[in-house]
Amino acid sequence: MSRFSALQDWLTREREALRLRAVRGPVSAGLFEFVSFGIKQGWACIFGGALLALILATHLWYPDGAPLSRYDFLVLAAIAIQALLLATGLETWEEARVILVFHLVGTAMEVFKTGAGSWIYPEESLLRLGGVPLFSGFMYAAVGSYLARVWRIFDFRFDRFPPLWLQGVLAAAIYVNFFSHHYTLDIRNALFVASVLIYGRTVVWFRADRAPRPMPLVIGFALVALFIWIAENIGTLAGAWAYPGQETGWTLVSPAKFGAWYLLMIISFVLVAFVHRTPGRARQGKRA
Repeated sequence: MSRFSALQDWLTREREALRLRAVRGPVSAGLFEFVSFGIKQGWACIFGGALLALILATHLWYPDGAPLSRYDFLVLAAIAIQALLLATGLETWEEARVILVFHLVGTAMEVFKTGAGSWIYPEESLLRLGGVPLFSGFMYAAVGSYLARVWRIFDFRFDRFPPLWLQGVLAAAIYVNFFSHHYTLDIRNALFVASVLIYGRTVVWFRADRAPRPMPLVIGFALVALFIWIAENIGTLAGAWAYPGQETGWTLVSPAKFGAWYLLMIISFVLVAFVHRTPGRARQGKRA
């Protein structure tokens, strides 16, 4: 039995023991499920939450003139967090491979986008690729980490799951458009429509407590994109990067970025879906 499996079994036993003590009727059962949902979401966000906390903390307290730049410190801290999650079994190597792919995909886009002037990283650092400090790739990895973990923790099942090849075509088109729209027609509106056509009938079933609960998958994409947009506002407020217009003072990140994160969520989802190709993890048809 893996360390994660042993920990998961222990947490399940403890939750059931707490449930027996706390649940006395439908109201307390609903409250227990709501709290369980929040705890599981926090558990899934552990990497991204820790990284965002470090970005904010270093903005407030990182010493001026430190021999190690703030950005380089964030790179080393992110590596340490990742190593700790793997060493303790809180993250599987399968998930780590997905996160690595998302890290590389995100870093490539960062290099291009900063070169095109879409945003800047205003501080100096040694560990960087062109105008991109290497910690930026971990921000994309945090999205991949969240999705890989939430898929497992909430025991995702699906009704009317689209063919993986079709999802892959959509994800590839989204990624290409992030680059190509600088030179030619921006097709993001068509991609939004395509995402609804492909995923509009798909329902994800998740388990916060005992009973599986359904949610339209596109609603799930939108909710996660909204929370990433909120986190992005915190990141820019902490000076980790800046969009045009934020160089001289912080302003709210454009709501249009919500759409970009929605599309990026689909890329992340497809990467994780290709890992979970086993029966029951991503399947068509009704739940048993």
